Amino acid sequence: MIDISPSVMQFLLAFVVAAPLLGAAAALLPAPPGLKGKSPEQAVLRHGVTVTGVILAAAIALALGFDHDAPSRFQATTDISWIQALNVRIHLGIDGISLPLLLMTALLFFLCALYSYFKLPAGPSPKAFVALLLVLESGTLATFAVLDLLLFFLAFEMVLIPMYFLIARWGGAQRQAAAWKFILYTLLGSVVMLLGLLLIGLKSGTFDMVALASDNGRELTHTTQILAVLAIGIGLAVKTPMWPLHSWLPDAHTAAPTVGSVLLAGVLLKMGTYGFVRILLPATPDGMATFAPYLGAFAAVGIVYGSLACLALARKGSKGDLKRLIAYSSVGHMGFVLLGIASMTPTGVNGALFANIAHGLITGLLFFLVGALKDRYGTADLDTLAGATGAALYGRAPRFGAFLAFAAVASLGLPGLAGFWGEMLALFGAFDPAEGLSRPAFLTYTAVGAFGTLLTAAYLLIVVRRVCMGDPKTASTEGTAPAALADIQRYEFAAWTPLVALTVLAGLWPAVLLGLTDPAVQKLLAGGNS
Repeated sequence: MIDISPSVMQFLLAFVVAAPLLGAAAALLPAPPGLKGKSPEQAVLRHGVTVTGVILAAAIALALGFDHDAPSRFQATTDISWIQALNVRIHLGIDGISLPLLLMTALLFFLCALYSYFKLPAGPSPKAFVALLLVLESGTLATFAVLDLLLFFLAFEMVLIPMYFLIARWGGAQRQAAAWKFILYTLLGSVVMLLGLLLIGLKSGTFDMVALASDNGRELTHTTQILAVLAIGIGLAVKTPMWPLHSWLPDAHTAAPTVGSVLLAGVLLKMGTYGFVRILLPATPDGMATFAPYLGAFAAVGIVYGSLACLALARKGSKGDLKRLIAYSSVGHMGFVLLGIASMTPTGVNGALFANIAHGLITGLLFFLVGALKDRYGTADLDTLAGATGAALYGRAPRFGAFLAFAAVASLGLPGLAGFWGEMLALFGAFDPAEGLSRPAFLTYTAVGAFGTLLTAAYLLIVVRRVCMGDPKTASTEGTAPAALADIQRYEFAAWTPLVALTVLAGLWPAVLLGLTDPAVQKLLAGGNS
């Protein structure tokens, strides 16, 4: 920890949330003559890298100034009255739960901006692309920093429009249909969620998340809590995405540009599970206890369903799209997050938060790699990539093959990498759920989840075998791949290496993350009284 004054910390958090919006407005202005470089397009892309880089630096400064001895306390807080009639306040703050998500979000946006500088997806205007990317960043960062229910809803909704346009204007085949499906699903879920948030705020007399967590549902009747969990839970489950509300996700991922897929998997999916932890667990504990067995059941089904869908896509002759396969894998991985939350135990919730970060790092890396593979081969179709003998990445682009194999084994939960700890802790939490929850039911969910890990390993190893192995000479002469295949470029190495390093760090030293989340989770589950 570095000693940074509270006022500076307060400024840094406000800057992290607001600066992307200012950067988005600046991106639409003409570039000054001295900064154009080779072209105005290059100038605006460089602007995107600069703004996201400054925001990442500010987020790192926040982490360095964060009091790691008190991660359960909200720090860098701003609390200003905004709408007095509704008692809505501009209330910002971070604790051990939100800080890792804030850092990961800032990192992924910087890496996406850096990648786009060298590999801009085909589409209309680079200015619009950068502006939308920065508006999206502001909304996601605000979601993890605000402490007012209505502000949370506004930030939650703020990401929908820029992501819609990123898919619809810069995406691939079927992009319009996928973009419409994405926004209709999420908007319908959000309408229901708003009703639940208003119900909590009006019945309890406050929209302040800190006050609601401290009250621990005492001001809300059991019926009110059940209605609130049902309404808010539906909206959050769509964004997570929870089976069976997931069907928008594969289409959106398949059609989205590479950076859109990275941000959708790495950041946007985390907003849903974060809402479960930040709002529903502390503010409506009785309602959550009522619905926890059902949430656990949906999570367990999602784990197996996502894995079986991936196995079907990985099978030879299925014409499975690799981006679609990774999207379905997210349904399974987020099932572990939901299972940990459903256990309502410190172990399970810590596992859910750890799995959130691990999924963001690993699946973000996977989408980067699949996007680069599609650029090289012109397709993400597994049968085309594998051909008769395999795409032979080990022989034709060994560094690329090594990165893909690393991301795959990290995603299947290999011990020593980040993916292992979150899923293991989520299963441990489900094995011994909170008092009052049905242990036989959760033991069943644990067994189903453990079986899902085996299926996950199966489809990921099939993908590695089909894409990485084979005879490179035969692969290049049978028309299954171009004769020359570029290995990892320097800009790709720069964008992907941080994700690899953090995946290893979190796997070998999980206390870095758990030391932040555990005290905050203990306080949250105790109703803010620990």
